[in-house]
Amino acid sequence: QVQLVESGGDLVQPGGSLRLACATSGRTFSSGTMGWFRQAPGKEREFVAGIIWSSDRTYYADSVKGRFTISRDNAKNTVYLQMNSLKPEDTAVYYCAADWGGGERLRYYEYAYWGQGTQVTVSS
Repeated sequence: QVQLVESGGDLVQPGGSLRLACATSGRTFSSGTMGWFRQAPGKEREFVAGIIWSSDRTYYADSVKGRFTISRDNAKNTVYLQMNSLKPEDTAVYYCAADWGGGERLRYYEYAYWGQGTQVTVSS
């Protein structure tokens, strides 16, 4: 059974940084795609960043480009989201998602597996 477990969410001041982690178990996604999404209260879940495991190619939403970085650690079966220059509008529950299919996946329904989410709050 595939499991994704996020960690690293916290309360941080504007301009600060956080690193989220998503640990996978049950199966490695060596030929798949992993992504980060977020959902703020009253809003739809939106794509944040993705990584194609086989090529290590990354892609981002325009709203986080240049501030967030997605990366992976094959040995630990873990994907990270480094978030810098955080803004209040980045406040949301952040979810890790995975799918065995390749290619860029920007829509939540393109992912079969999800973590439980971790809260990120950016506030002074």
